[in-house]
Amino acid sequence: MSTKWLTVNSSPKSHDSKKRNWRKAMLVLLSSTLLFTSACSLLPKEEEEEVLPTITPPTVSKKPEYEVTRNTLETKVSSTGKLMSEQEETLSFTVDGLRIKEVKVKNGDNVKAGQVIASLDVEKLQKELRNQRLQLRLEEAKMKETLRKKDEMDPIDFEQTQVAYQEKLQSIADAEKEIAKGTLVAPFDGTVVSVSAVKGANSKAYDPIAIVADTSRLTIAVQMSKDDQKRISIGMEANVSINNVDGVVKGKVKALPVSSPDGNNNGNPLPGQTPTDKLENYVIIGVDKLPKGLNRGQMLSVSIVTQRKKDAIVIPVSALRTIGSRTYVQVVDEKGKREVDIEIGQQTSTEIEVLQGLQPGQKVVGR
Repeated sequence: MSTKWLTVNSSPKSHDSKKRNWRKAMLVLLSSTLLFTSACSLLPKEEEEEVLPTITPPTVSKKPEYEVTRNTLETKVSSTGKLMSEQEETLSFTVDGLRIKEVKVKNGDNVKAGQVIASLDVEKLQKELRNQRLQLRLEEAKMKETLRKKDEMDPIDFEQTQVAYQEKLQSIADAEKEIAKGTLVAPFDGTVVSVSAVKGANSKAYDPIAIVADTSRLTIAVQMSKDDQKRISIGMEANVSINNVDGVVKGKVKALPVSSPDGNNNGNPLPGQTPTDKLENYVIIGVDKLPKGLNRGQMLSVSIVTQRKKDAIVIPVSALRTIGSRTYVQVVDEKGKREVDIEIGQQTSTEIEVLQGLQPGQKVVGR
């Protein structure tokens, strides 16, 4: 006995139909995808979102804090100067209007005491002196005759004749002095460090002609204002820095400028007079020993200690606060900040001495 199974869609036609349906479904899906993609490409492009920078709020700066300390406090005055000779002299004529006949030296020349430096044309004065001497010879003969007749003469007439003769003698002596003024000589053995005279120029009384110095005896000369001179005194410590020399030379104030009779310092010249560079116009700093190889005129700077206090309680200048006549600081500790009135003493460019109100170790707030 046999059984025949009925199978649905088991025929080849049914299989082909199923395959065609699957392909149609895939085509529809692919078409829908392409259609959707095309539709999206036609839409406007969305703008990108702007990236904003992160804003950091500003931080409030913290004011500096300083510890109250002890220190050696020094007040100083500073100025510039140069190396000068302890023995030097500015030579000048005291006669006006005569022609400079000769200048016999130049800068750097070594000279001996009495050696001629420069001379004026005094030929006219010499001629006048010769005439005066000849005239005096005649007057001498007359004077001898007068002396022989003294007893016969009126006393007043004799006295007048004698006075006239003495005047002629004095006139000759004066003429000889004027002629001698026309020659400048070295006052001591030394070196000519400056020559300002020009041959053929007319002389002007007291104008510098040359400077002779003993360059083996150098000293530190400092120019200072009158106000600074009032703050210093002989014996104060000084630190000297010489140009082109390493290190600092320590010394002390040795001499102050010499005051002139009218009260002017620093060699202030009279109207119309050329100033002269004299050692007595400077503050002189004494040192035990100068470095070797120095030259006159070499520039330098000097700092003079006018006041010193050891173990002083000090704060920075930036910590001091004032309102009117009140002087105070802001003190900070574990309790916070508070204002404290203080009394101050010596001050420098960086530190202030506290006489009352603070103790070392405390902290103050700067500005």
